[in-house]
Parts: sequence; C-alpha cells; structure tokens
Amino acid sequence: MKRRDLLYYGLSSWAACRVQSGLLPTQASRNAIAPISPDTSQVHPALSSQESTRSHPKPTLKQRAAAKNIIYGAECGTLSLAEEPDLAEAIAQECAMLVIGCLKWQYLRPTPYTYDFTYADGLAEFARQQNLQMRGHTLVWHIEQPQWFQEIVNPQNAERVLVEHIQTVMQRYAGRMHSWDVVNEAIQPQDGRSDQLRQSPWLNLLGSDYVDLAFHIAADTDPDTLLVYNDYGVEYDTADHESRRMATLNLLERFKTKGTPVHALGIQSHLVGDQSDFNPERFRRFLGDVASLGFKILITELDVIDQKLPANIQQRDRRVAQVYQEYLDVVLDEPAVIAILQWGLSDRHTWISQFFPRPDGLPSRPLPLDAELKRKPAWSAIAQAFDRSTR
Repeated sequence: MKRRDLLYYGLSSWAACRVQSGLLPTQASRNAIAPISPDTSQVHPALSSQESTRSHPKPTLKQRAAAKNIIYGAECGTLSLAEEPDLAEAIAQECAMLVIGCLKWQYLRPTPYTYDFTYADGLAEFARQQNLQMRGHTLVWHIEQPQWFQEIVNPQNAERVLVEHIQTVMQRYAGRMHSWDVVNEAIQPQDGRSDQLRQSPWLNLLGSDYVDLAFHIAADTDPDTLLVYNDYGVEYDTADHESRRMATLNLLERFKTKGTPVHALGIQSHLVGDQSDFNPERFRRFLGDVASLGFKILITELDVIDQKLPANIQQRDRRVAQVYQEYLDVVLDEPAVIAILQWGLSDRHTWISQFFPRPDGLPSRPLPLDAELKRKPAWSAIAQAFDRSTR
C-alpha cells in the first residue's frame, strides 16, 4: 500500500543542490550540511502573510481540534507548495501540523554518497513560516529504497549505513520535529515468524534487533522529539486485523521490556468506505490496551477509500463522511490520542486515485476538501467529531 507515494513523489530528476556525504561521514562532513535559513524576513513564495491570515466563516479543523487538546494536520501530497499557492493557503488555514512525507530513503538518497534535501527543506521552511508543527516520515522502512541499496548494503556495513542515515537526517531537523515515524510497518504475521516481524531487507541484514537499534539511535540523535512506531491494518473486526492488533501489542510490550525508547504508536487508518465490519467496542479496547502500556497514539495517515462506493457524488460523500464520523467518535474518546493527521488534505492529491482507482473512472473523493479545495461532508464530519468530543 505504501507504494502510493510514487504517485506524487515520482522518480523526477534530482535538483542540483545536493549534500555530499559518504556512507561513513566524518563530523566535518556532517557539519557541512547546510541548515535551513532562520531568516524570517523571507516569506515562502507559496503564501504571503496576508493570505495566511485570511479569515474563514467557520472555525477551522485545527481550531476545533486544538480546543480538545488534539493536533490536526496533514501530509500535503505535493513536493512543492510553491507551485500551488491555493493548496498552501488551505493547509495553513486548516492544519496545525505538516507531515513531511518526502523523507524516505528513495527521495533523499540519489546515490550512496549524496543526500538531496531540496523538497523536504522547502516544506520545512513553509511550516516554519506558517508556524506549523512538523513530523517526519520515515527513517526505516522495508520498501521505497534507492536502487543502489541492494548493490551497496550488506551484512558487514548495514548497521553503519543505518546509523549514519538516521543521524544525518535527524540532525538536519533536530529540535524542530514534533515527531518521527522512526520505523514503519515492521510487523507482518503472515510471514510466519514467531516474533511476527516482517521479512524485510533490514531484518535479513541485521536481525530482529534492527527495530530497537533504530529507536536508540533516533533517541540519541534528537532527544526532544517524539519517537513513533507506525503501522496499518488494525481497525476492522476481521481475522487479519485481529492478528495485526495482537502483533502490534506484542511488539509494544517488547519495547517496554527491552527499554526501547518508543513513545507512541502511529495508526495509519486507511479506512474503507464499503467495509461494514468496524466494531467500535473492539477498536476502543485496542486503543485502551495501547494506552495502558504507556504509549501515546497518533492517527497518522487518515483517509477513506471510496473505490467501491456509488458513483453518485452526494451518496458517496455522505458515506465517506459517515465512515469518518464513526471512526473518530471512537478514537477521540481515548485520552492517549494526541493527533489526527491525514494523508493529504485535498482530493487533488491522493494516493488512492492510483492504487484504488474507481472502476467507473470517476475521481476519488477520500479527503476533507475536494480538488477545488471546497469543504465537503467529510470536512463537516471531522469538524463535528472534534466538537462532540468530551475531552
């Protein structure tokens, strides 16, 4: 499912401004990585200060969420908000947090010896100028690795490569990230391992301790950020989702036992519009079980797949809104939940269009704003869920 990102982070040519670094950089080479300019006099080209403060007749989602001590935000779905000032304005109005989704290996590491932070830095600068919190996605994952990875990385150098990558990327944004998805999608019960970990390149190279190693390095590199384990497939009352819930809880318990510095669970929450087996009480218990272990919870990639819903726009939008409402009414009851974050804010940019296209060819409509950035019933359902919450 995570191959969705190829939709809007495709394999475009890398910008000329690249950071030079070896697989084992010296301290001097790390210091050579230029920080983002702190000059506040330069306004991001996507949005002037006048535009960013434009009033809206209704309280925004971030305002409604903040009233209940929740952070609302989204991944923007584009590499450059400068090219879409209307989307930039919508994000600044509706979101308190911007998820920087182009921090995966494939987008940062064009060669084993270079880093390209061009797009990530641009989004980070926009977030700074609009006073948005940021979170990074992701440091360790089993896919979307650059082509050179299989050619260069081996059991002898894998640990050094992993440590260097985490340190270099996190140091660049140290002190400015609210949270990081340190490890993404490490479990897969269907792979048949007793520890229920996924058969992945990192597992094959380093063994099961690679997960703990990643979190320890992350904690040492930026001790002030929230470290998140992020995964999917735990929402529905099905055998597959039940096995993933149990595997997730087992992994969290392992973190506690080993003293691994994990602070929160990220639940991706790619919901399905035509799926009817959401069991509110069972999911509520799962959230409570996570919280009882001492972990915070973030909803990290919320959207609703509308692939099999009716073609009629009104009917489809009503069902998508209903799915949001039913889900958030449960999620927002759990005090450990600290953030509701969406994988895209507008239907203009959504991975669902490519990976779950509608058979009738109609555009997907999974997000709060339509392609013209108008508020949909989904927006109203999310707003009402915040308003109804008794937190």
